[in-house]
Order: sequence, then C-alpha cells, then structure tokens
Amino acid sequence: MEKKKSVLNVSVAVGFRLLMLIGSILVRRYLIRYIGNEVNGLDSLYNSLIGFLSVAELGVGSAITFCMYKPIVEGDTNKVASLYRLFVKAYRVIAITMLAVGAGMIPFLPYLAKDYAELDVNLSLTFFLMLLSVVISYVFSAKTSLINAYKNNYVTTTISSVGMLIQYGAQIIVILTTHSFVAYLVCRIAAMVLQWIATDIYAGRHHREILRHGKETVDAGTKKEIINKVKALFMHRVGSILVNSADSMIISAFIGVVLLGKYSNYSTIALSMSSVLALVFTSLTSIIGHSYVEERENTERYFKKMYFLNFALGVVFFLGYYAVIDDLVAILFDGSLILTKSVSFIVTVNYFIQFMRQATLLFRDATGTFYNDRWKPFFEGILNVILSIAFVKIFTNIGGEEFGVVGVIAATIITNLLICHVIEPYVLYKHAFYKPVRRHLFRNYCYIAVFIAALLALNPLLRSMENRFLELLVNGMISIGVSAVTLLAVLLLDKSTRVGIKTK
Repeated sequence: MEKKKSVLNVSVAVGFRLLMLIGSILVRRYLIRYIGNEVNGLDSLYNSLIGFLSVAELGVGSAITFCMYKPIVEGDTNKVASLYRLFVKAYRVIAITMLAVGAGMIPFLPYLAKDYAELDVNLSLTFFLMLLSVVISYVFSAKTSLINAYKNNYVTTTISSVGMLIQYGAQIIVILTTHSFVAYLVCRIAAMVLQWIATDIYAGRHHREILRHGKETVDAGTKKEIINKVKALFMHRVGSILVNSADSMIISAFIGVVLLGKYSNYSTIALSMSSVLALVFTSLTSIIGHSYVEERENTERYFKKMYFLNFALGVVFFLGYYAVIDDLVAILFDGSLILTKSVSFIVTVNYFIQFMRQATLLFRDATGTFYNDRWKPFFEGILNVILSIAFVKIFTNIGGEEFGVVGVIAATIITNLLICHVIEPYVLYKHAFYKPVRRHLFRNYCYIAVFIAALLALNPLLRSMENRFLELLVNGMISIGVSAVTLLAVLLLDKSTRVGIKTK
C-alpha cells in the first residue's frame, strides 16, 4: 500500500475529527443549556429521519468510486470522466428525490415525536431547514467522490471538517445571542454552502481535465457492474438505516423526545468516539482499493493486521467510555441528564460490537464484495425493527422508560451478533480472500467475549467521588490499566495474532 498517502489521509481525518468532537459537544452543551434538552431530543430525531431519507443515495457514490479505481490506476482519463458525469446525473436525481420525500414526511412529524406538544417549536419549518442542508450536500458530492477516488481523502476531509468547525462556531454564537433553534439550523445551511464553494475550487484546479472532458458515455459492461453494486449498496443502506436510525425513532415514538434527548447525549459521545476511530479505517478505503487491484495476494495479510488494530482500539476506547461516560454527561451537559448504569453498560457493549465490524467493512468496500451480501442488510434491518418494538414495550413494562431504552439497544446487539458478525466476514473471506472463515469467526466471538468480561471486571473497580473531575481522571486511569491487561492477555494466549502482527 502507498504508506505516505495512507498516513496523510488517516492523520488529517483523525486530527479534524477530534476537533469536531470537541465542537459538537460544546454545541450540544449550549443547545441543552439555553434552548432545552427537549429540543436536543428533537434535533436527534431529525438526524435519524434524515438518515432514513439518505436511502435515496442508493450507494451510488461507493459503487462508482469503486469502479474508478481501475481506470485511475491504468490512466484511462476517458473512462474516469465518463464515470464522473454519471456521478453528476445520479446525485442530481438523488437531491430532488430527497427533497420531495422529505417534504412529504412533514405532516407525520407530530406522530414521531410523542411529547412534541411540550415544545415551542415549529416542526415543519425546522425539519425543512435540516433537510435543505443535507440536500445541498448532494450538489457537490460528485466532485467529493472524484477527489477521494484519487486517494486524496485528506482534501475532502479538510474541506468538510473546516466547514463543520465554522458551523459549530456560528451555532454557539446564535444559541447564546438568539436562543433560536431556527437560527441554529440556518448555520448548517450556510456551512454547507461554504463546503460546496471550496470543493468546486479545488476540483476545478486539480481535476480540470476530468471536469472539462468530452462526452464519452460509460460502456455497457461498466454500467452493468455499477448497477449490480448499486443494488447491493442500496440493500446495505436500507439495513443500516433500519438499524441505526430506527432506534432513535422508536425511542421517540414509544417513549418520547425528552428521554431521547438524554439517551442522545450518551449515543452522541459514543458515535463521535467511534467516528474518530473509524477514520483510521475509512480513510484507507481508496488506498486498499488500489492495492487490491495491484497486489491482491497480500490483501488478507493486511486485513489481519487491521482486524487486531480494530480490536485493540475498541478495547482501549470503549472500556474508557464506560468508565467516564456518566461523569462526562454531568460535566459537559447536566447531572440531571445521567441515565441508569444499565443504559451506559448496554450502550458500551452495543457500540463496541458495531465497531468490531470496521476492519471487515473497510475491506469489503475496498474489494467490492458488498454485492455478495446484498440481502444481509434487509434481514438485519427487519429483525432489528421487530425486536426493538417488541423489546421497548416489554422492557418498559418491566423496569420503566429508561429500561425500555435498554430493550431497544439489546435488539440491535442481538441483530449484529446473529447476522452482521457472521455474514460480512463470510462474504469477505469467500469472495475476496478465497479461504474458509471458520477461524476468523471463532476469534471474533472470542474477542467480543473477552471485551464483555473485561467490562464486567472493570465495573467493581470504578470509584465514586464527590469531585466529578477527579472521579473521571481516576476511573479513566483504571480503565487504561484494565485495557492493557486485557490486550496483553490476548497477545499471550493467541499465538496466531502475534504471528500475524509480526508478518511483514
């Protein structure tokens, strides 16, 4: 693999994501303090609905970007240009579709926000502003994908991250000065327009030949390949939405936006942490895609190293998350927003299990094998929705509303373990590595069990103190110690992992 470009892409992505994590937490802090936790819950609901609408993207971007890798390596400018033009047409249709479907959802908003009547908010206007900010992003998505296909992810990451940081700064200012949710959402639109301008300028300077190329069309063989991959990625997108967006929508509809606001503080910190860690993997997609074209025989070796890195990062960060999350919520937002320990435990397990898919998903996308498990997300999503609705009712009746949240998340964990963690690696090994997957599956479930055991061992070691900052520091250090012991034990007991790491 091209190590310099890999390090640059990852470093820029992680650096900016950390800054964005701080910015997003500050925005949420002021949103809760000056506008209210109820509006914070509504904001989370809107984001889930937008995630649902993003199914319109169909996976077009990933499919066409993958098809660009080979012609870029071969220097076939004509084909790259024709694929780019296909990008433009596709995203134009996507933007119009999202706007139309999103507008059609507005009358149903009161039914999705159970206790919305308590809020002094215009649901129609605020949701439309959120929708518009996302639709604008599709106007320049073709250029973003083109830049990424040339392995310059650090450029698009810089543009989007600077835009988001400007957005966060503007949102904090308008929250403090106007206390207006509408003004808060207008800042999203302005920041997206700035990203659009910056992307146009960079693409115009560095990819002028592609942008101004003739009008060659995509050949029939490539069209067929793209259509097949789009079908597969569409199914993946549907499954992802039914798993990730459905959880917040079900909590909002069956329990209410107030409790969703509390839960979203926990999930936002976990998601922000996961997104920082995930950039170590997603920033390498184009690099591994090129490597798979050039040196396919080494791909499994790269995967094994990335998989252990996946596990090590998950253990350190998610043990740490569990150790300090209650203190973080109290310090950053408000002590009254802390949920029961059962919620933080189940949230930790859920996000660790989801995070353990990162290496597999990275290599699946880079090698183009997402077509082979195209039906997996459909069954994953349907099972998750059915279990979530059943569990939220059962758990709420047993232990109250907060325990109902535990039920929704438990459904997601079961879905991940029974479907995702079996089918995804199976497809990767069968269609990319051409090897049996049994050993990997056994190791994967053992690693998950090791993490849960470490989490249970960590729980009684955590200290309770009057000073929140001191408690956070002490418990954070304890989690680091438990993480070190856990990883050392794995390395000592699993010889194949040690060998895989040492292999050049």
